[in-house]
Amino acid sequence: MPTEVALLESRALRVEQMVRVDILDKVKSLVMLPDGIHVRTEDVARYFEVSTASVRRLTDRHRAEFTAHGLRTLRGSELESFHSDMMSLWKGGGAESYPQTPLQLRLYTRRTVLNVAMLLRESDIARCVRTYLLDAETDLRERYDSLDFRVTRIESCLAGVGSALQELGPVLRRMSERFDSLDRKLGATHEVVGAMRVRLADVAHDVRRVDARLGDVAHRLKDLRPEP
Repeated sequence: MPTEVALLESRALRVEQMVRVDILDKVKSLVMLPDGIHVRTEDVARYFEVSTASVRRLTDRHRAEFTAHGLRTLRGSELESFHSDMMSLWKGGGAESYPQTPLQLRLYTRRTVLNVAMLLRESDIARCVRTYLLDAETDLRERYDSLDFRVTRIESCLAGVGSALQELGPVLRRMSERFDSLDRKLGATHEVVGAMRVRLADVAHDVRRVDARLGDVAHRLKDLRPEP
């Protein structure tokens, strides 16, 4: 399980945690700019309850990492365009509610704010975020271990089923052979019964012929009797 020190020192571990931006709002509400995507340096400092200078020093020291996770610095026409967009979205008491345009503006996303939390040492809020991350990691690993154990048990059961099926194979083959033999015997019996049915029909026909001839003979004998 990763420790807080490992999280502070390892960029690879921090990258693994970047999807957990939901942790930020579990610790403290993060107030976003009107676009709902960005915050300024002073907003980040207010969230972590540190000075803006501390946040700037941290982002300067790890500039490549923060840039990879969404940190932007706006200047000139790009800054003016962004400021105009924010003014149109601002839901305050008028244009005065939104800060005046500075010469340059650093913009942080939730990912970069989470990145700050994993690097900022002098903030209790940042430490709390790291604790949440590590606890969530522990819970996830415990769930994974439990799932892995259940899968292992299922695999063991399936292995037993496989062995049973292998032992059952010869029995099923013998039963199949016996059924085939019975089927052949039944077929032969049906043929014999069919032949007997034909023969009995012939016998019935012969009986009817004999009966007819006997009737004819009896009639003739009656005719030959002398009259009294």
